[in-house]
Amino acid sequence: MKVEQIKQVIIVGGGTAGWLTANHLAKTLNCTNPLSVQITLIESKNIPTIGVGEGTVPVMCQTLAHFGISETDFIRQCDATFKHSIKFIDWLDNPTDNKKENYFHHLFNYPNIEELDLTPYWLLNKNNTSYANSVSTQGYMCDQGLGPKNMTHREFEGMASYAYHLDAAKFSALLTDNAVNKLGVKHILTDVLDAKLNVAGDIESLQTKCAGTVSGDIFIDCTGFAAKLLGDKLKVPFIDQSHILFADTALAIQVPYQNPDDPINPYTNATAKEAGWIWDIGLSSRRGIGHVYSSNHTSDDQAEQTLRDYIGPQADDLTARKIAMQVGYRKTPWKNNCIAIGLSQGFVEPLEATGLLVFDITARMLAQNFPATRKAIPAISERFNDNITGLWQKVIDFIKLHYCISRRDDSQFWLDNRASSSISDSLQSNLALWRDTVPNKYNFTSALEGFNLENYLYVLYGMEFPTNLQPIATRFEAHQQAAFTMEQIAQAANYCQQQLIPHRELIEKIKRYGLTKI
Repeated sequence: MKVEQIKQVIIVGGGTAGWLTANHLAKTLNCTNPLSVQITLIESKNIPTIGVGEGTVPVMCQTLAHFGISETDFIRQCDATFKHSIKFIDWLDNPTDNKKENYFHHLFNYPNIEELDLTPYWLLNKNNTSYANSVSTQGYMCDQGLGPKNMTHREFEGMASYAYHLDAAKFSALLTDNAVNKLGVKHILTDVLDAKLNVAGDIESLQTKCAGTVSGDIFIDCTGFAAKLLGDKLKVPFIDQSHILFADTALAIQVPYQNPDDPINPYTNATAKEAGWIWDIGLSSRRGIGHVYSSNHTSDDQAEQTLRDYIGPQADDLTARKIAMQVGYRKTPWKNNCIAIGLSQGFVEPLEATGLLVFDITARMLAQNFPATRKAIPAISERFNDNITGLWQKVIDFIKLHYCISRRDDSQFWLDNRASSSISDSLQSNLALWRDTVPNKYNFTSALEGFNLENYLYVLYGMEFPTNLQPIATRFEAHQQAAFTMEQIAQAANYCQQQLIPHRELIEKIKRYGLTKI
């Protein structure tokens, strides 16, 4: 009996999703060996990278190291900066005219909940110290504008867990170079005109504009919202989630620094507005600023005015780019011999750098579970589909959390976000549970949550979620130890502030001198 081995993988579409996928597959499958699976990526010259968000989460450090990409090269070539946190401004209460900021940090340094979870003690003994500053030193680093490391740290190491801000187009170029010149990926620049199906419904080949017919065993759809293979050709339906997450449009503006030595925030600013929120990301040479909003709750003109008001007079000569977003995911991201990764698979607003997070996770999962033969595809694809669908549902719950526990009532957008009809049963169940007890690891049983217990703790208690522990207060007897630990954290924060340097200064030193490689 002939065993049909999988030898040729064709990725359609470049951008961040396509090239992350190419790097993951090529690295894991050892594609530099001519006897291994061979990977070809086909992309059009005429389709730019969307780049709605330019933020990442800490797993990107592992990904870059896995690919063999130097952190120094990445920072130099991608206009990259460090990211400690997402700073959420005006999410809890209606904004006021006073100058005091209403904000909380969702930090990347996880609190040490295994040894002693400080959460219940913070809830039972609240003072003027925020939850983030009670359980981690990293919030202090953010507020002082410090980088997460100094020049004595090696690449991908630091005094705190961190992620990056980056230029999406430049990052795609770096990934392209790595995949093609180091990992053996073949790159074809042409337009795909059509896909030919065989009698079983599998994709057999692609007809291209300049490269003729391209055949393969596995086809990966990275064609963005168009989903030309999985959606158009294989007719996999899209599961719309705009009844849960209302933000469906973005306006983006690239804003130069007014002075070359302006400070760079080592975190993403996410400022809530009447019908959405504004991201503000500092790269080394510019800021990326955008307004994500619900087109059912405001007009495009008003949304653009809100964005320009946020930026100030500097926006007068700058052009805003409008991006329509499909909120949801494909019913089955893997059908027959076609897998969607990236925007073709699904998308939600980039509130927690969800885009790059899910692209990276799914590409890594595919690489680790790549079938050796066509016969293996049904079993592997069934598990892949279950896992990815569950991942999207959990990501949507986490994003919705930010909206539905807000106390804002200054617009219909915020009121609609608290309507029970817009909140999933799973999230409603968890919120009901967490009103009487602190979340714990047994509430997060999947190996593929996307966002974990610690992420929920930062958002829940940054937004003052009302967990009432008084009826069970006798369960928590380590008050003295908790107070001592919190004091140690405060002292450690002072030490970090003495050791670390301003973020822009750190970036400029890395560009000039480079970091020590691991």
